[in-house]
Amino acid sequence: MTEQHSETEYAARVQGEEVPRKRVDAFLTAGPTTPPRGAGNCATSHDEPADTRQPAPALTANRLARAERQRRRWATQVVLIDELARRTCAERGLPAPPDVSPAAMLTVPEADVADLGSIIAAALAHSPAARALLTALEGEQHIPEEAVREYYARNRDRHLTPDALRRGVDPYGASAEPADFLTYGQVRDGIGRELRRAAGRVAFFDWLDGVRGGVEYAPGHEHPGDPSHPDHEHRH
Repeated sequence: MTEQHSETEYAARVQGEEVPRKRVDAFLTAGPTTPPRGAGNCATSHDEPADTRQPAPALTANRLARAERQRRRWATQVVLIDELARRTCAERGLPAPPDVSPAAMLTVPEADVADLGSIIAAALAHSPAARALLTALEGEQHIPEEAVREYYARNRDRHLTPDALRRGVDPYGASAEPADFLTYGQVRDGIGRELRRAAGRVAFFDWLDGVRGGVEYAPGHEHPGDPSHPDHEHRH
């Protein structure tokens, strides 16, 4: 049976201000039917004990109910990150992002789910504010020249020329020639962008850890990985 909630109820409180439960309900209604699966913050439990005393229909109903509870908690996190990002953008004086539609879910790349976890990957796909904040954080990262050079030297396999790739050159083998590699000058800017992007994501994680710590959740809207509720799941 689907839970019925009053529109005056909240899913979470941020600095005493309520995030209405109806925002989560709207996202659940118009958003994805299941969370993207991947590393971290998945929304369905995978370690349920097999209870042979229950008939199969009861087991199925129990699993569906558990998955639905986790789906609500997962959706709460996506909506909450949008709310927190909006507040932070305003505090930083960033241009106000457009209002987000409950159905505004861009395609979530599988690589992002693997790298970021399903919650943050979905939040970035859903929330213009979260994307604006991530872009601002990336722009603030300073990557020393030494770090770029070290990356170039350490990842020789990523800098083979197209011809060397066609010939199957072993980038770490004794037969590899300097001409088989793109020069540092050719790839320097691209490496810098990649490292700034990675550092920006770390800064985003740190920001979220900081602002999410003081959030008060309504029952049934806890983080999917919160061990204080029986359906919790957290995996890497």
